[in-house]
Amino acid sequence: MLTIAHFSDIHLGQEYQGDGGARARARAEQVMAYLGRMPGPLTAVLVTGDIADHGAPAEYELAAKVLASDLPVLTCPGNHDVRAPYRRGLLGEETTEAGAEPADGPADGPVNRVHQLPGATLLLCDSSIPGRDDGLLDEQTLAWLDRSLGEGPQDVPALVAFHHPPVVLHLPYVDPMRQFGEERLAEVLARHPRVAGLLCGHSHTAAATTFAGLPLLVAPGVVSTVAMACEGGPDISFDQPPMVAFHLLEDDGRLTTHLRVAL
Repeated sequence: MLTIAHFSDIHLGQEYQGDGGARARARAEQVMAYLGRMPGPLTAVLVTGDIADHGAPAEYELAAKVLASDLPVLTCPGNHDVRAPYRRGLLGEETTEAGAEPADGPADGPVNRVHQLPGATLLLCDSSIPGRDDGLLDEQTLAWLDRSLGEGPQDVPALVAFHHPPVVLHLPYVDPMRQFGEERLAEVLARHPRVAGLLCGHSHTAAATTFAGLPLLVAPGVVSTVAMACEGGPDISFDQPPMVAFHLLEDDGRLTTHLRVAL
């Protein structure tokens, strides 16, 4: 069984009441310190997008320091991320500005990665659309996902991760900028029964639902929390503590999730 610690939306560089981004950094560091103190085995840490708030190179330099760990730390871009500096700062890839292209295409193309973990395959898809807040898995990404799921041992369960949820979560602040074109993703997933679940972020709240007959697990946001309509108050709370989701994947593909406050 593997265990993945999952959080999202750290928004390094986001200012709060003129603090120069200190609050966002402190909350991300709080989560990483919490994970670093855990005595039990963790397989990997997953951060599903909006690593930076403005997509600036300095924000990714900071992210590389804040997210440094003895564990594998795996990320995918969100709508606040910018692909070329993301590639340079987090993946260590040269881009066109340095006279070379990354291995998977142009520096401004989608950032898609596959990771083989002990007993599972984790596929990280880029659902961002440069210059927009809503999301989409483009044709290149869907073709990559279809091909990657078809490769390797088919008896090994797979998890698919991206930033934008492909369903309505009944959050008025977030739903208009969810992932669209989701029927194309559903068609790909239907061809690959080894997919055990889908992991995402963007919504700044922990949630669990289904998509295409699979568990869809939304990580809590670290920098802030989005409220449901029934809660009243402001759309976004900066007072609630950061949280982490722990996904436990068994060899037979059964997925269990626990939520914890990162104290």
